[in-house]
Amino acid sequence: MSLTRVDYIAPWWTYWLHNFPHINLRFQPIDKSFQPEDENYQQSLIFLGCVAAAGLGLNLLCLAVYLSFLCCCRKDEEEETKKPNSCCVTWSAVTAGLITCISVGVGFYGNSETNDGVYQLTYSLYNANHTLGGVDSLVTGTMGNMRTGLHQHLARLDEIFATRGDYVQTLQFMQQMADNVIKQLLGLPDWDEAKVDLATVADQTANIEYYRWLTYLLLLILDLVICLLACLGLAKQSRWLLTTMMVFGVLTLILSWTSLGADLAAAVGTSDFCVSPDKYVMGQTKGIITADIVHYYIYCNQTLSNPFQQPLTIFQRSLTTMQIQIQGLLQFAVPLFPTAERDLLGIQHLLNSSEASLHQLTALLDCRGLNKDYLDAMVGVCYDGVEGVLYLCLFSILAACAFTVMLCAIPRALRQIASSRERDYDDIDEEDPFNPRARRIGSQNPNHANMHSFCSYSSSMGSQNSLHPPAPAVSNPPMSEYMNQTALFGGNPRYENVPLIGRGSPPPSYSPTMRATYLSMTEEQSRHFGSDFQA
Repeated sequence: MSLTRVDYIAPWWTYWLHNFPHINLRFQPIDKSFQPEDENYQQSLIFLGCVAAAGLGLNLLCLAVYLSFLCCCRKDEEEETKKPNSCCVTWSAVTAGLITCISVGVGFYGNSETNDGVYQLTYSLYNANHTLGGVDSLVTGTMGNMRTGLHQHLARLDEIFATRGDYVQTLQFMQQMADNVIKQLLGLPDWDEAKVDLATVADQTANIEYYRWLTYLLLLILDLVICLLACLGLAKQSRWLLTTMMVFGVLTLILSWTSLGADLAAAVGTSDFCVSPDKYVMGQTKGIITADIVHYYIYCNQTLSNPFQQPLTIFQRSLTTMQIQIQGLLQFAVPLFPTAERDLLGIQHLLNSSEASLHQLTALLDCRGLNKDYLDAMVGVCYDGVEGVLYLCLFSILAACAFTVMLCAIPRALRQIASSRERDYDDIDEEDPFNPRARRIGSQNPNHANMHSFCSYSSSMGSQNSLHPPAPAVSNPPMSEYMNQTALFGGNPRYENVPLIGRGSPPPSYSPTMRATYLSMTEEQSRHFGSDFQA
């Protein structure tokens, strides 16, 4: 008998992943069928993780070579050579930011798709578990009624009808029918063990999926935060922030490759299952449920006969026969034995409830319910689940590329920040008397320049005062002199600076025009004091 699947067709990406090389750690090809308990199959999935680890090592090696080349081969610090580098750093940062945003978007979509697929799987497992639990409950309840309730009623009626042999014979026949019903119910498979297995699998899957979803959510947020802080560090030219983000970038790069290895192994393993799920299900239910029952629920087509048709039919006929016997006893025995009416009505009520249980049991044992749960689970795992894992693999690859570009751009940015600060420091005029660097040079080499700084001018004033008698105290100049001198230095009138006027001190802030004016005034005052000293 040829069994063809028309309801479930594995998607093309599962076949593509299923064709990936399956090699154990001894580099030997193995069977591609889904065998999670087999050691060689486990090693083939670990081998895929090792491939991702090799990619991580190669990535870090390339980064190390690039950084070594960047440190050893420094170019000249001329202006025309710095502009292209600055443009390169800018575009590298823009590229890394765009790739990171794209990868985060892909990651969120893949994480949501995977979560939807796993949720559909667990929902189907819980539904199937509820169905099997209902079957087990109906079978247990019906057998209990037949064994205890019906037996008690028949025992009392046997005492009442002890003087009538034909009625006692009817009771014995009903007892045979009840035993036949119990025998047919015992012939049904024991769903209790399968029910426990489905509940355990569903609970474990739900717990694992919750932590997986939360881990990827935190990883996505971490990637986005690191990218934003790196862009902020480039904008603010903060060396410590860029250095910190470089360390976190290496950490995130390692996490991206690790997630890629785990996702790739999970996608290949799940695809091996999705290509031929029936074979694995048959192997797992072997010894618990017979093969014909598993075939009935997996395929659920008209070519397969219902394995429960015969016991359910016998159950229905036995109940019908017993009800006919009870109706006859109620009609002919109750007028002769009024005390038997209560037990006969009790048996009739018990048979009616058993018939209702039979109808429910027939509906629950029909293949359409469990087959729908099975197909929903397959669609959730093999369509949404594997598709979401592939998007997560793409996210890991894009994130690794983005952080590789970022780790290449940050060292160049740090070097440019350092060189720009040195260039700004070198652009300061060494002849500026207010430059602290010129003061240090002047103190180390007094003959370096003939131009007097503010400190030298003050010291010369001190020596001149030692030769001449102290001058009379000079009162504060009038407001017009302050306004003129303030206008001379190019500033606005500031009355708090009045004590500085007349002492040769410059204003707190100065421009090149102010500096030239101040120097000319200083030279004139020096010549004036020199002529007074000679006189």
